[in-house]
Amino acid sequence: MTTDITVLESLMAIHLDVNIWTARKKLSPADFGGAELPPEDLASLGSKRVCDPEDLKVFGTLKARAVSLLDRHGIRFLGGWAIPHDRAEEIGAELATIRDAFMEAKETFLARYDEAVQEWITRHTGWEQIIANSTVGADYVRSRMGFRWQVYRIMPPALPQSVEEGLCEEVVGLGSRLFGEVAKAATEAWHKCYAGKTEITRKALSPLRTIHQKLSGLTFVEPRVAPIADLLQVAFESLPKRGKIEGASLLMLQGIVALLRDTGALVEHGQKILEGASPQGLLAILGGPVAASDSVADDLAVEIDDVVDDLAPAPVFPGNPQPTLPSYGLW
Repeated sequence: MTTDITVLESLMAIHLDVNIWTARKKLSPADFGGAELPPEDLASLGSKRVCDPEDLKVFGTLKARAVSLLDRHGIRFLGGWAIPHDRAEEIGAELATIRDAFMEAKETFLARYDEAVQEWITRHTGWEQIIANSTVGADYVRSRMGFRWQVYRIMPPALPQSVEEGLCEEVVGLGSRLFGEVAKAATEAWHKCYAGKTEITRKALSPLRTIHQKLSGLTFVEPRVAPIADLLQVAFESLPKRGKIEGASLLMLQGIVALLRDTGALVEHGQKILEGASPQGLLAILGGPVAASDSVADDLAVEIDDVVDDLAPAPVFPGNPQPTLPSYGLW
């Protein structure tokens, strides 16, 4: 599961640089008014807050939104993300929206900064001096807060292979990293939305659609990415158009999520489609029993059967008290 260096022609690298003032200052012995403290080689003093952390919470939230945006569209790469060239403008526009919200929150915070610090001091009776001795001006805080990003194209240098070895290693691992990130997202979706469920709302499809969007935008990274994106699309098209999802449809989705959690199974299923299997046959395969001869399917069956067991006492399918997990990709 390696990626060719030529994939750089279709990628842009993006580095996110968000700075947030921590409102923390190091405690000093003077803060304790001559109290006996342990020697420095035994213990070190921690930090103190000089402003209410709740006032700064919005900045962490906006940074997390930016990171989530890049995770949805790209792959971690060279300390930032590799994103599809054709989505760079769209991603940049969304980052600009988040940056504008960040800068607006920054100005709102700075406008009442002195008041916020005084409220924090007043709230901590008896420790006023410790806080007051470490406060900084609003201009300093302004300089410590920023939201920016850089987008650039990476071209391998025309140098001996030994010189560009590090870059080649990063590129070669992009496919594996992409499937690993998908597996992580699928595991989170499994525990949050699918494990032990007898029915789900359409909201539970959101993490799967996010995974599908990511795979669809990065099909050029590794040949087996596109087939997995196709499998997800076929699954979405098979679902009822409205209402809760349950029964056979739910079991299908649980099987898909379990597959996405297993990078080895993802590669194997993608390879099968590349070798000629039709993704359109997925739904028919999903409607049948697990093939006992396929080791990957057996592993999936064990995981999903555990979930099905938890659905008792009511059977999932009327007249079929012991449903087995349908499998797919067993060609």
